[in-house]
Amino acid sequence: MITYTIFVIDDELTIREGISMALDRTYQIETFATAEEALQAMEQGLPDLILLDIGLPGMNGIEALGRIRELSKDILVIMITAYEDTKTVIKAMKLGAYDYVVKPIIMDGLEVTIENALETVRLRKEVQILQQHYLQENMPCFIAESDSIQDVMEFISMVAKSPDTPVLILGETGTGKELIASAIHYRSPNFKGPFITVNCATIPKDLIESELFGYEKGAFSGASLSGKKGLIEDSCGGTLFLDEVGDLSMEAQAKLLRFLQDGEFYRLGGTKKMHIRTRIVSATNKDLQEMVKNGKFRKDLYFRLGVIKVHVPSLNDRKEDILPLAQHFLLIYADKFSKNMQSISHEAWQALLQHEWTGNVRELKNLIERGVLIGKGPALVPEDLGLQQDGSPETSEKSYSTIPREGIDLPALERNFQRHYIEEALRIAHGNESMAARLLNINHHTFRYRRKRLEDKD
Repeated sequence: MITYTIFVIDDELTIREGISMALDRTYQIETFATAEEALQAMEQGLPDLILLDIGLPGMNGIEALGRIRELSKDILVIMITAYEDTKTVIKAMKLGAYDYVVKPIIMDGLEVTIENALETVRLRKEVQILQQHYLQENMPCFIAESDSIQDVMEFISMVAKSPDTPVLILGETGTGKELIASAIHYRSPNFKGPFITVNCATIPKDLIESELFGYEKGAFSGASLSGKKGLIEDSCGGTLFLDEVGDLSMEAQAKLLRFLQDGEFYRLGGTKKMHIRTRIVSATNKDLQEMVKNGKFRKDLYFRLGVIKVHVPSLNDRKEDILPLAQHFLLIYADKFSKNMQSISHEAWQALLQHEWTGNVRELKNLIERGVLIGKGPALVPEDLGLQQDGSPETSEKSYSTIPREGIDLPALERNFQRHYIEEALRIAHGNESMAARLLNINHHTFRYRRKRLEDKD
């Protein structure tokens, strides 16, 4: 249920008490005899609406209205006047007053005026409540205690308020650029629209244009007979996140620039001009400025994409986030793998802090997943993580046999090597291929392919 707070500022006690008695069942009412008292109370919290007497002692109503407008332009102000002083009322309306009432106040009329005024506040509050719900339901968890990430989150909360200003997110691989893009979307006016992610590096260069902008039937060999909407159309009213934007072809860059400039584009093979409103958020771990110098990225597109730039610091530059992140991932994977593992040993903490995080948060997440999966104790230890206490990966003394005169069967040795570690990974993962694949740092499809190939060789 939405509640509203109303300040009543009037030097007449009977007016304050009369309005309070009439409205306190419906609204939260606070009364003040002077504007100075009310302004001081507003430092602790802003009301939704103010009933403000023009003829106040000390700071009068017109002066107070100016001060209120400096504090917030969203507060609705209804002026109270003892007589219809046309000039004063006009001045108040020019300063931003919503309406005015004349003494003696007719309560029925005042209540209607307040209801009409608060209708605009109701819509704004409903959007805020809905946006908070979307944030709780959709916003991925971003664990951060460092000042550098807190500064980033504060910055994106500010820039997200625009529904269509392009944002370019810069940072190393694994720093959480997609989480930042998601945070921008769910904090923006577009939060009810779709949030669509496309990794430009994974789409073949000859298909990226049709994926982004769609195509008409017969646009190229193999095209669908009905044509296809592109990702830009799919993201209408929301946000399109272009990850690894530095991998776009020059042709796709040109078309994207045209869309960013005027919101218009053509489907591949089409003649109908399309107009879509969506926000473009892009990200890359590449040096786009260097690519511009080398002629591999359009300078005009770089500036258009980077109207707002967000720099995400690496995990090595925010060591204070390592421990809360590790604990967060520990609880996630302990629950996922049904492990009674609630803590990380002191030695493991030290190893994590001393480790050089080339893969940033993604590397830390994978490391904790591996540790929880193979760990046997109630706490993670460096051996579970594959780290020594100094943070470096564990190594073992390698000894290689010399090649005898008759030679060796290298393919057979390779097969035996792969078979041993695939079987060992499956044993640790209790037969779960996906988990076993992660232990070997390969994807599930590669794992299954290699396993099947080895079985066929037997």
